[in-house]
Amino acid sequence: MLTDEQHRQGAADLFKAEHDKRVIPQLSRTYPDIELQDAYAIQKLWADMHRAKGARQVGHKIGLTSRAMQMASKITEPDYGHLLDHMMYRDGAQIDAGTFIRPRLEVELAFVLASDLEGPGIQIHDVMRATEYVVPALEIIDYRTEVPRAITDTIADNAASGGVVVGGRVVRPFDVDVRWIGATLSKNGIIEESGVSASIMGHPAAGIAWLANKLHAVGEKLEKGQIVLGGSFTRPVDIAKGDVIEANYGVLGSIGVSFI
Repeated sequence: MLTDEQHRQGAADLFKAEHDKRVIPQLSRTYPDIELQDAYAIQKLWADMHRAKGARQVGHKIGLTSRAMQMASKITEPDYGHLLDHMMYRDGAQIDAGTFIRPRLEVELAFVLASDLEGPGIQIHDVMRATEYVVPALEIIDYRTEVPRAITDTIADNAASGGVVVGGRVVRPFDVDVRWIGATLSKNGIIEESGVSASIMGHPAAGIAWLANKLHAVGEKLEKGQIVLGGSFTRPVDIAKGDVIEANYGVLGSIGVSFI
């Protein structure tokens, strides 16, 4: 376990790395005794620093939802991070690639909550009942530390979240079978990735149920109006200045953005 001062220093280093657009050494190298609890404490302090400068929390992200990624990270459950208002982008946006260090894109579904979700014991049906609507989303992931990274590095670094693009068709959760939403991700007119939402823990709401229960253990909850990213159902695709992106979700429409 780390000290409170080490938590604060780790968060400050990540905050500065994000601001300067320069990676720092992995926290697992700087603090070899770091544990998962320390990593989440650092992540929360990082988010607090943004809130102190006027940022507003709009939701949460869930990562490592596939069994393959969990095994690669030597962890048995997903991880999570904060979504802040300055991280949100609209469909059709021209995004400054220089905002990020090494941006990549993942295809996801966003759940917008109509009511609070508070554990323990939250199940998939509770998530579906509490969801106002589901909408296609792209997550921009970014690393603020050197690689390779331990799971503690990823968690401390806000679960690698850099931004979110929301677009396409808004649907109520029972209007479609959210397990079988397919999507393709194209870069500069070439399909780079495709996937189906059932690959997210068997159901895209499963991770959100997990998160509600996980937050309960630290005295928090998912709140009405928040956006929750359920996890990626494609591998990440590298992006750079000049790239034009389209994610096609079939009946749920598409998202298009460009990086300038």
